[in-house]
Amino acid sequence: MPDALASAVSAIATEAGRLAVARYGQDVRKWEKSPDNFVCEVDLAVDALLRARLSALLPDAGWLSEETADDHARLSCTRIWVVDPIDGTRDFLRHRPGWAVSVALVENGQPVIGVLDAPVRGEHWLAQKGKGATLNGKAIAASDRGELAGARVPADDLPKVDRHLTMVHKPNSIALRMAMVASGDADLLATFRWGNEWDIAAATLIAREAGARVTDALGKKLRFNTPAGEAFGVLTAAPGIHQAAADHLRERAVAALGRPRF
Repeated sequence: MPDALASAVSAIATEAGRLAVARYGQDVRKWEKSPDNFVCEVDLAVDALLRARLSALLPDAGWLSEETADDHARLSCTRIWVVDPIDGTRDFLRHRPGWAVSVALVENGQPVIGVLDAPVRGEHWLAQKGKGATLNGKAIAASDRGELAGARVPADDLPKVDRHLTMVHKPNSIALRMAMVASGDADLLATFRWGNEWDIAAATLIAREAGARVTDALGKKLRFNTPAGEAFGVLTAAPGIHQAAADHLRERAVAALGRPRF
């Protein structure tokens, strides 16, 4: 059973999910933060709710969110909330279900509580460090796959070099794709670009607590609450294939790391 703090975070994420789903399927005001990177008024409303509720829960904790200007005072905090109000805004705006509210509490650089609330999918994921991970209150576990060939990957398409893998449905939310590995509905998820901590913090703990291995794209340990608030990709896999996946993908990861970021 989660402790009182984890239960409170779970309830706050559920409340945020209800706020978002109340506007789901409607026309909402949206704009581009950068080319092809959309935000909408619901992102901001959910962000405000989460900040108010979570800050009241732990007034000493720092704050890092996609929809809030970064304050580097967070770097001096032992604990910090790492939040994406709507991970998968593209699906939200297109009236597709592949989005989630993502909330993580990070302590000393690692997530200790992680929650994903995906109300349209009817999914609520919760993990607490050392206490396992659940989906809708039931314990989950990563798959026991031991061979890379045939591994299930959430993707829209696979390059020729990856045709030995198997595509499964891909939600827009990267956190939900990582959670699919956690629950055994997929075996592998990898990205090869600089990404934001708020996209993956909660899902990293959920996957770890379900027994999956989670690293950056080069197989290195992830750390959170870094000055840039970013990580180079993510590699989430069933434990039996993580090393094989890292070996298979390393050349592309190294090439991607060497390219200009912008």
